[in-house]
Amino acid sequence: MRKSCLLFAVILTLLFAGCSSKEVYEPKLVKADWEFYGDSTEKIVDVSSDVAMLESRKVLLKDRLIDTTIQESYRLLGSSDGWVLSSTIDGELIIDFIDDASMKKKFNLKKTIAGASIKDDILAVLFSDNEMALYSISEKSLLVKVQGTTPVVVDSRIVNPYFMNDLVLFLTLDGKIVIVNSKLKKKLRTTIVSSEDNFNNIIYFNVIDNKLIAATGSKILSMATKEIRVNYEVRNMAYSGKNIFITTKQGEVISLTPDLQVNAKVKFPFAHFLGLIIHDDKIYVLEKEGYLIEITKDLLEYNVYEVDIEDGYIFVADKMFYIDDEYISLEQ
Repeated sequence: MRKSCLLFAVILTLLFAGCSSKEVYEPKLVKADWEFYGDSTEKIVDVSSDVAMLESRKVLLKDRLIDTTIQESYRLLGSSDGWVLSSTIDGELIIDFIDDASMKKKFNLKKTIAGASIKDDILAVLFSDNEMALYSISEKSLLVKVQGTTPVVVDSRIVNPYFMNDLVLFLTLDGKIVIVNSKLKKKLRTTIVSSEDNFNNIIYFNVIDNKLIAATGSKILSMATKEIRVNYEVRNMAYSGKNIFITTKQGEVISLTPDLQVNAKVKFPFAHFLGLIIHDDKIYVLEKEGYLIEITKDLLEYNVYEVDIEDGYIFVADKMFYIDDEYISLEQ
């Protein structure tokens, strides 16, 4: 009995020691409280890569609030080509035209949708089992379907399909870029970004300096005439001009070229970054313990400001961080 009690006491001691020794970011110098913040009239209840939904089920874009309302039981997928897309867990998809509320179309795709985008009359859908499909919006007909490998566990940061002229790039849930020609109605090629077993979906995609830039939570790919891959545990990504900026799980802010060469880096020990915005000639990163870090683009100088934030959904807009029912503005 004594041995059992002693063992239990040791386990409790180790558990509490582990909790108490957890490291958090503590800046050496805080310049001031950040002045440009306030309370929103509503809290954010859902987010995707480029839009957020409020309690009223109105939609918040990167630059403005729009009048589109998402129906009950539907989750927000994103905005694309002037439309807002939402779906239910069993595959009911609604697309609402932002500038004309009377323009609404509904599709019954019969299984859970992970992401979707629109270009002209083409609807591109990535399903939660990693199947990819193109549909005609006007005729509500299937154009082409491509089967993918079903993922086990994915990151919540899912990227919607990307259109490049006649090409549709599917950013898959198992770390690949699948390129489909919408006119030929066939798959052209598949490129692997990362090959991890879990949490391996694409979390960022863009075209920068004529290169395809894609990232999972563990790797970044730059693809043009050649493919370059580098390993980073990515939290956030953004770009300005020809420079890519990332934050990592190790508390780093790193500037990369489109060829993924390091321009500069700075580390904030134990920082847990929630969001990244490039505004004017500065980089702004929001840190979990309640700090906004303002950094010059060369990453040589920075100031740390204190902000009051609570736990909740985080939406990164063009000039604002939205957190639950609060906002932090980068302009007065």
